[in-house]
Amino acid sequence: MRIAIPSKDNKGLESEVSEHFGRAKYFTFVDIEGNEIKGAKVVEVPFDEHQPGDLPNFIKEHGGQVVLAYGMGHRAVQYFNSLGIEVVTGAYGRVKDIVEAFIHQVLEVDENWREKGDFGKHEH
Repeated sequence: MRIAIPSKDNKGLESEVSEHFGRAKYFTFVDIEGNEIKGAKVVEVPFDEHQPGDLPNFIKEHGGQVVLAYGMGHRAVQYFNSLGIEVVTGAYGRVKDIVEAFIHQVLEVDENWREKGDFGKHEH
């Protein structure tokens, strides 16, 4: 399985999750086998501005099957789902920590993330 996480910087597993999926400059792609992290790769987002569908297609092209993010607009979640990619929102903290928590099914998410930002309120 390959998990994609929007990241604040290019430190891979040591990065913090970017609060806003659509503004992340980097994505950390983490490969999982069984219950273990087998590798991680940081990919810089290749565009400064994006249209609906650009980021989901970018994740799909890099083999992402699950996205762990903090905040994400409703349309982006729908687009991911249409590509067969699972989305978990409300994830926060260090990339390695949230991936390990997800693997072991103990990931704690911020259920109130929608109230803390402008998610889904910006225009394209």
